[in-house]
Amino acid sequence: MKKLDTERVVEAAGNFQFEGKYLDAPPYGNGHINDTFAARFAQRDGGIRRYILQRINTDVFQKPVELMENIAGVTGHIRKAVARMGGDPLRETLNIVPASDGRSFYHDGEGDYWRAYLFIEGTISYDKAESEQDLYHSARAFGRFQQFLADFPAETLHETIPDFHNTADRMSKFKKALEKDLYGRAKAVRREIGFVLRHEEDTHRLVDLQKAGKFPLRVTHNDTKLNNVLIDKNTGEGICVIDLDTVMPGLSLYDYGDSIRFGATYAAEDEPDLSRVHFDPGLFEAYTRGYLEIAGGVLTACEIENLTMGAKLMTLECGIRFLTDYLSGDTYFKIQREGHNLDRCRTQFKLVSDMEEHWEEMAGVVRKYSDKFV
Repeated sequence: MKKLDTERVVEAAGNFQFEGKYLDAPPYGNGHINDTFAARFAQRDGGIRRYILQRINTDVFQKPVELMENIAGVTGHIRKAVARMGGDPLRETLNIVPASDGRSFYHDGEGDYWRAYLFIEGTISYDKAESEQDLYHSARAFGRFQQFLADFPAETLHETIPDFHNTADRMSKFKKALEKDLYGRAKAVRREIGFVLRHEEDTHRLVDLQKAGKFPLRVTHNDTKLNNVLIDKNTGEGICVIDLDTVMPGLSLYDYGDSIRFGATYAAEDEPDLSRVHFDPGLFEAYTRGYLEIAGGVLTACEIENLTMGAKLMTLECGIRFLTDYLSGDTYFKIQREGHNLDRCRTQFKLVSDMEEHWEEMAGVVRKYSDKFV
């Protein structure tokens, strides 16, 4: 995508139904995919209103119209659910600001696609959990997301990234990369390769159960990291799930599992010292408790029974993806150092091993907080 200049940002801002007089639009946040700005507008009462203005990265999301149809459908549904439950629809979901022509996006003369949201003031987000309470509140927010969308027809959503969490397909791609071994790296990572191959049977578990009709098709977020929950500064509660670009049909276990992969450890995803990488049972319980307190009532018994497998499988899948990219010459994930993807895959495999050691304990936690639902 072409680099943006101020004039293009101003031009885009002028093509949305914003209220007030445009002041400026400084870059906002630390996202790596879309270009995000906090557009400020002077109001008649002397105040300033902010809006989120984004240029969608069409190199990554090649069907932006379908993407925005997904987001509009999901946020509209959540807004109605929040209102029915007596909540605040302006704070508890993203609210799209229409373009001047009424569409959910603006298509500029350079071929770029833009969108805008109301800015949710008085909130913060965290890149990693500092405590079990942080994870608990994020879990409740993601549980609420699933609760609000339990009656949404997931099959009507566009699949923005086909086979995104098809772990069996990820295994197939890994084997192809291993067979080609374009950069001669396989000989140095035989232990990691062996780990993947020993877990091949696991990669088919959820896919096979889905094909057998054991799981309902759900609306899934597919990027359930802590920093995609806005936390109310005053109450500390998670109030809004953001970054809906990867919303599509899938399994609830994907979202729960990816949250555990990311959240149930205090270690960085690319920590090179594996002695510092541990699955934390306390963090796991905090998230599971918060999630099931809200979503437990809408999940099926089979979904609840397989939550632990979702956690293990999403962690394994992520490690497989990192190792596949390492074998392929680091072409997908951005790296900052030699062996970066190898470090990433090793942290994931260490977490998988830790989960296996805590397997019965994890299952016990799920039973503890789901007994009233199953």
